[in-house]
Amino acid sequence: MARVTRQEVERIADLAQLTLDEALIEQLQAEMTEILTYVDKLNELDTSGVEPAMHALEHTNVFREDTVLPSLDREQALDNAPSSDDEYFLVPRILDSE
Repeated sequence: MARVTRQEVERIADLAQLTLDEALIEQLQAEMTEILTYVDKLNELDTSGVEPAMHALEHTNVFREDTVLPSLDREQALDNAPSSDDEYFLVPRILDSE
């Protein structure tokens, strides 16, 4: 069984830039020890016939064909705009120019 020491908890907290009180150090020490004990138990399993997988279920991406379709011309698109200058959409300024 892997036992996590107080120094290891303090070192991890230091790397994470955390300040821990005494009670939390003891709690984390117990929890980390429990986690590593569980991982040791999992390492006892024979996985020699199991292929590595990212997910428990097989995932396949379904992509549509990339085909060119007709689109709106400029005049049709600008007809739907609340404000335009016959060439571009006009929108309120949201950033200062300074």
